[in-house]
Amino acid sequence: MTSGDVRPGSSGHGRLGSLLPGVRVARAYRREWLHRDVVAGLVLTALLVPQGMAYAELAGLPAVTGLYATVVPLIAYALFGPSRILVVGPDSALAPLVAAAVIPVAGANASERVAVAGLLALIVGGLLLAGAISRLGFLTDLFSKPVRVGYLAGIALIVIASQLPRLLGVPVENGGFVDNVGDFVVRLDRIDAATATIGIGCLAVVLILWRVAPRAPGILFAVGGAAILVSVLDLDVAVVGSVPRGLPSLTIPSTSVEDLGRLTLSAVAIALLAFADTSVLSRSYASRLGDRVDQSRELGGLAMVNLATGLFQGFPTSSSSSRTPVAEAAGSRTQLTGVVAALAIGIVLVLGTGMLENIPVAALAAVVIAAVLRLIDVPVFRWLFRVNRPDFALAVASFAGVLVLGILPGVGFAVGLSVLAVLERAWHPHTAVLGRVPELKGYHDTVRHPEGRQIPGLLLFRFDAPLFFANAEVFRDAVHRALAGARGPVRTIVLASEPITDVDSTAAEVLGEINAELERDGIELAFAEVKGPVKDKLRLYGLMETIGEERFYPTLGLAVRAHVDAHDVDWRDWEDGGEAT
Repeated sequence: MTSGDVRPGSSGHGRLGSLLPGVRVARAYRREWLHRDVVAGLVLTALLVPQGMAYAELAGLPAVTGLYATVVPLIAYALFGPSRILVVGPDSALAPLVAAAVIPVAGANASERVAVAGLLALIVGGLLLAGAISRLGFLTDLFSKPVRVGYLAGIALIVIASQLPRLLGVPVENGGFVDNVGDFVVRLDRIDAATATIGIGCLAVVLILWRVAPRAPGILFAVGGAAILVSVLDLDVAVVGSVPRGLPSLTIPSTSVEDLGRLTLSAVAIALLAFADTSVLSRSYASRLGDRVDQSRELGGLAMVNLATGLFQGFPTSSSSSRTPVAEAAGSRTQLTGVVAALAIGIVLVLGTGMLENIPVAALAAVVIAAVLRLIDVPVFRWLFRVNRPDFALAVASFAGVLVLGILPGVGFAVGLSVLAVLERAWHPHTAVLGRVPELKGYHDTVRHPEGRQIPGLLLFRFDAPLFFANAEVFRDAVHRALAGARGPVRTIVLASEPITDVDSTAAEVLGEINAELERDGIELAFAEVKGPVKDKLRLYGLMETIGEERFYPTLGLAVRAHVDAHDVDWRDWEDGGEAT
């Protein structure tokens, strides 16, 4: 990073700069950045207008709310967001969750849907703010990569199924994934030729330009061209229609206590997914730009974005992995890019909503389908199948769970799968009996190194996980299996404890029982390489006193030497220039 560059995530620059990272950026702003930020903002506008409208309709809201949910978040993030060029706004992955939360509460009334969506954004913002204050950003790790890949692919398929009728002009009843697909297939003979031509044409333009000219505003060309065709040829297709003129107004949404409870459950899922996406994207760009982003501040910035859009007729928003690269490629240096884009969209809202009226609904459906196709990460599915079949199974299960259970229940299912995966790996971790491999430092798994020599009368055993209530009995069974499979009589078993990062009270009780069982069989239990915090816990549990502090060794080598000396074992290590006799 060159001298004078801004590190939005760094500390300092006063209390105001700490609360408002945008103020800190403004204080250190360099004149040579202005041209790049303005150009990038105008380029970004060409993408934000059609995408915002498309994602609003995907969320079951009037198209103009997508512009409101773009303008306000861009300005809010410029003030409160710590990432230098992250772009926030309506998101293709969140919009279906918004629809699933809002439509059952608000019904078919458009104004009621807008009010409920605003309230949902406020709840999401409140949850994110509480998480930022409590420093709970780690909760987004509940979405493991395989689960997230499968979940997003499931969302994409549901969205595509919901948008194909709009793309082709096929009238269907809105329902679940299976119902939508069934209705669509049955009514294929009712495809509207003009609508289908526009929809498929727009989709082709967007996808082809993304591939051959990724920097070109393909979405603008497709949607703008479709609107011109509708106007010039006077085509009889469904269009956006009248778009209210003016900027979003301050509104305090409200609803019943019962509906508030239902929305809160949905808001938890939306908040988790929104911050998971934002966290990954902000860390990625911070690393590339040489910045440091505090994830709690990122969580707080996203909270303020959602609180602001909830008060100004918007709906829950997140960062964008498709629009942020556009801003970067256009030369963006700071969040002024977003401010410029917000001002440009504001001008459109005040002066130019008439040019939006003839945008075909099929064109917006094409934008949505093109966006969600990116959520289906086939290469990752293939990679998981090749390198890690259990993770591949998790991805497929998450994918199927969303399709079967629906979008919002699918979030809980996906999180549950992630937690179960963690528990399963800690519940049944890898274990190893260790031996001494000639010409190789340390002690190694005798399954992987069958040539490894074991010290007579000594069993070196390793359990590769923390010890806690769920795996304590698994640990006991593993110890007894290792003893039963030993190559000769065992007088000492040493637990190689470096992988054990924690011992809870249940596991401590089991350790005490194992020690008593081994003592009855004439076997000593000892430990090597116990971490300091773990040793502190064992002392609090009374195990250090019960087992004896003399049986805790700093290294495996010292534990082996103590056994050899105590029992006069005939053993010569290869490092001592010999073999066992």
